[in-house]
This record gives sequence, C-alpha cells and structure tokens, in this order.
Amino acid sequence: MTQLLILSVSAGNGHVRAAQALAATAESMVPPVHATHIDAMAHVAGGFRKVYTDWYLQLVNRAPEVWSYLHQRADITPHSATSQRLRRGIERVSAGALLREIHRAKPDAIVCTHFLPAELLMREQTRGRIDCPVWLQVTDYDLHNMWIVPGMAGYLAATEEVAFRMRARGLPSDRIHVTGIPVMPAFARPDAPALARDANVMRIGLDPARKVVLMAAGGAGVGDLPSMVARVLAIRGAGSDFQVVAVAGRNAAALQALEALAQKWPGRLVALGFTNEMEKLMAAADLVVTKPGGLTISECLALGKPMLLVSPIPGQEEHNAGFLLEESAAWLAYDAIGLEYKIARLMAAPEQLARMAHKSHGLGKPDAARAVLNCVLSA
Repeated sequence: MTQLLILSVSAGNGHVRAAQALAATAESMVPPVHATHIDAMAHVAGGFRKVYTDWYLQLVNRAPEVWSYLHQRADITPHSATSQRLRRGIERVSAGALLREIHRAKPDAIVCTHFLPAELLMREQTRGRIDCPVWLQVTDYDLHNMWIVPGMAGYLAATEEVAFRMRARGLPSDRIHVTGIPVMPAFARPDAPALARDANVMRIGLDPARKVVLMAAGGAGVGDLPSMVARVLAIRGAGSDFQVVAVAGRNAAALQALEALAQKWPGRLVALGFTNEMEKLMAAADLVVTKPGGLTISECLALGKPMLLVSPIPGQEEHNAGFLLEESAAWLAYDAIGLEYKIARLMAAPEQLARMAHKSHGLGKPDAARAVLNCVLSA
C-alpha cells in the first residue's frame, strides 16, 4: 500500500485544512492509499512555534500594516540573501524532531501544504537523506516568493495564473500542475442531494422561503462579528427580510454576544460556535460574508456561493480578494458602512446574486484533492 505523508503548518487554519482534505480523499482512492498528516508545528522547538504561529497571528490582527511591509519585502528578497539564509538556518535548528518524524514515517511520497517543510526537505534531498518525491501545494490564489522552493517533484497551483507566475519565477513547466486547492470531500456540488439548500435551511431552524446570509468573519476595519451582525440585522428597506447564520468558531465571548442578540431578533438569527458542518451551512446560504482565506474561498467556490469579502489580511488575502473580484464572484466591503450598504444592495438584487453564484460555480474545483493525489500517485 502506498504510504503518503502530508505536511502542514498551523499558522492559520488553511494549510491544515488543505492537508486534512488530502488525507480524507486518499482514504477513498483505488488502489488504497495510506495517508498520514503531520502538523510541522507539533514537532518543532517551542520558542520557534510560538514565534511562527502566535506572533504571525498577533501581527496580522494588531499591526496589519507591519505585516504588509514584511510580506512585500519577503516577496522581493532573493533566496540567496543573508536574511533568507539566516531564516532557513533557524528553521533547520528548530526542526530536528520534525525531520526525525518524517524519516520515521518512511513515506513513498510527500505533499507539503506550506513552504516551510518543503524548504527543510529540499535540503534533505540535496544531502541524499531522503529519496522519495516531495510535492508542494500552494494554498492561495497568488504566488509569493516563499513558495518558490526549487527541486520539488511537482508544484500544485490553484489557477492558470498562479501556474504562469510559477513559470515566470523559474520553476520548470513540466512540474507545474493546475489542480485547484484541496477541499474536504463534503464540499460537493450544490445540486448534490445531501447539500440541497432548503433541507439545510430547515435543519438549522430557518425559513427556506427567505434568503440566508452566512457570516463567519470579523476583523480590523469592519468590526467584531457580533457588531457586524447587529448592523446587518438593522438593515431596512427592500430585500431586508433575510435571515442570518453567524458562526463564532471557538470565540466563546463572541458566541455569548451573538446568542444574546438572537434573543432580540427571534427568527432572524442563528448563532453557532465551532462546527464541523460548515459545508451544510454554506449550502444553506444565499450569500457568504467571509475573510478571503485561500481555503475558505475554495470551499465557497466548490459550492458555487457568492461572497462578500471583509477584512482581508494584507498580502495573500488581498490577492485572493482581487482574484474573486476580477472574476465577478465576490464583492468587497472596506468598512462597516460598506458592509451594511453592500448586503442591502445584494439582498435587494436577486439577479446580481445569481450572476455571482454562476461565476463562483464556474471557478469551483470540488475535486481538487483528487486531482492533486492523481498527480502525486501517477508520477
């Protein structure tokens, strides 16, 4: 049986979710594939993990302008620069346990959903310490310099433009594959019986005759999720007879505030915490309000959902948003006033929502995980 190792990095959730999608899909492959998913951050030095994950999340939330500067500088800094060599040296010193774990797994092939383990394995390959093919899955709709890791067996891109950028930055054309970004098998096409809209609307206690707005984002410039939801529920005028599903995730304080808000708006708001059934909530939605993370928007596209984007992280999420805006699958709200205005407009314009949904459906790649595995396993 083929032994597939999938390596992610829990700096944000997207890289991990892509890896989980690959692992889940591998279970259904014929012939069978044994997939092991390892989060690299579980096997590195504690101080390095804190800087790499906690520091990153705090920076993008509290000082996005600083992150924007660092992101741009890293994109134009050659890999041969002293700062880049120092960074890779620190990674190697901190990742001894991770490398031992990789060697212990004895994989036949490796897929990385983040550039950090790919860089570590590139060095292992050049020193003859690993001989199985290593693949790199880019998890955004643009390409940053950090993803340019030479020597991989293959590079997996979300779109033709990302593949074009790979070639322009010197990666070999014959190793570049346009597969899409892997999403969990549950994110099937929107006409799949298990994801019928009305069934999912009724499952969460809403009226299938009224539109549903799914809100799962809050951040700088727009506001925290409870304040966003309160503002949206107060919309008046044409198209205002819609329902809201608000997902607070693991934010207990936000969930408590949303539950209190639901008491004031009976029949208009369903407040939820962490859920493993996001595909059903998306299937119930006529519009998804979200940050433009690579995995989240890939899930929306797989289900053909129009999006209203809020609070993009400078750099990668801004580029993801640009892709969706160019393709007419989403609108962007720059602030809380824009959020209120654009939801009001979209809810009053079903033909516009339908056009956006059509564009989204056309961009979706619900079978991206299978496409990735076919590339890796047939090489």
